[in-house]
Amino acid sequence: MLKDTYEAFKVTIEDKVAHIQMSRPEAMNTMNKAFWNELPEIVRTIDNNALARVIVISSTGKHFSAGMDTSVFTTPRPAADHDRFVMAEAFRLNVKAIQSSFNCMEEARVPVLFACHGAVIGGAIDMITAGDIRWCTKDAYFCIMEINIAMTADVGTFPRLQRYIPEGWVKELAYTGRKIDAAKAKEIGLVNDIYDTHEELIAGVMATAREIASKNPLAVTGSKVLINYGRDHTTAETLDYIGLWNTAMFPPPHMAEAFAARAEKREPVFPDLAPVRTEPM
Repeated sequence: MLKDTYEAFKVTIEDKVAHIQMSRPEAMNTMNKAFWNELPEIVRTIDNNALARVIVISSTGKHFSAGMDTSVFTTPRPAADHDRFVMAEAFRLNVKAIQSSFNCMEEARVPVLFACHGAVIGGAIDMITAGDIRWCTKDAYFCIMEINIAMTADVGTFPRLQRYIPEGWVKELAYTGRKIDAAKAKEIGLVNDIYDTHEELIAGVMATAREIASKNPLAVTGSKVLINYGRDHTTAETLDYIGLWNTAMFPPPHMAEAFAARAEKREPVFPDLAPVRTEPM
């Protein structure tokens, strides 16, 4: 189950919506070592135990996140018998471990929604593109910062960002390190909408989250699975997979409850997703 406290996050669950807030505003919510360990733990605990039907991720302070904390780059000095090729192989595995921290959001059965404000920089771009839907405040700006510090973005920006915005924009942002404002982010499809204030942003995103949470959880997770599958496969392959999904999980009792609720002018009552086993049998 969830812990009472985390170093990098605050977590609350209400109305079947989990709200994960980055909670290091004094450090511009940079992604320190605790961040990379805690985020997948929190998301997977919520998802695996069916503690909520939707996850909302937001932040505190002036900025959403300034990206990777420099402390993550500090590693022990290699032993004398470890040459640069051996260390490069170890570095590759470390990068894969960091990448997996964001994979948890794409792999979650429930939708993951992002409410962004202020600076969304570097690793924060990697983070938000692993979610399902993004919104922001009018003061938000977005930047693939890695090129400005002489490196290539490596945690997920490139394979994911081009799913949401045109390739030309991905390349311009990646090659130049320029920032784009909220209006441009909406224009090119990175965010769905813009809010004037942080308070209005959170209220709006939470309202959408509650609306999603009121729907049949099996249908929501099915939609996420099939949309993501269709993104990576041909139309023919996706249609075949949709047929298999509905053959196995088409839910007449859930549909009957939806129709009855509409006729009786009440909210439908659907079962939550079942917890999944995470330990060996």
